[in-house]
Amino acid sequence: MFIQTEQTPNPATLKFLPGRVVMASGTANFPDAEMAARMSPLAERLFALPQVRGVFLGADFITVTKDAEGDWYQLKPVILAVIMEHFTAGRPVVVADAADNAAMEARQEDEDEVVSQIKELLETRVRPAVAQDGGDIIFHDYEDGVVYLHMQGSCSGCPSSTATLKAGIENMLRHYIPEVVEVRAV
Repeated sequence: MFIQTEQTPNPATLKFLPGRVVMASGTANFPDAEMAARMSPLAERLFALPQVRGVFLGADFITVTKDAEGDWYQLKPVILAVIMEHFTAGRPVVVADAADNAAMEARQEDEDEVVSQIKELLETRVRPAVAQDGGDIIFHDYEDGVVYLHMQGSCSGCPSSTATLKAGIENMLRHYIPEVVEVRAV
């Protein structure tokens, strides 16, 4: 098994590409070890490593965030070994929980046309672009012309995330949807 790595715009994150499907659908963000322990054996094992502070799972990649003291030169080989051993052993990446599925279904409520347009643009234009950098941007809310987005993976804490939100996403949404006046991170 050969695992490629890619740098991201966020110097605290590194993107690992194992050459196989990581998440069959959707993404999963693990900002702490407690959440990882409940939902992802792979993320749990990565959090067991010193200096790992975040794990984000995408369709075909794993983004790992290190703490400020972490050194990629020392941490990267250990992360590669954990990922390789996990996949070669055939362990599951995530474990589905009926309660989690019910909560996700409850959040998918009826929405108005503006929210549908926002989600469509995020899904087709924004999310594929940020996934290339090892991150994801999730719709959180829309209220009084303001779109609230949650940044995950390499996007969370990235020095260029504000520029991406304001110059990129906000301008695009305002262009296509006149009701949008601002975009904010949550």
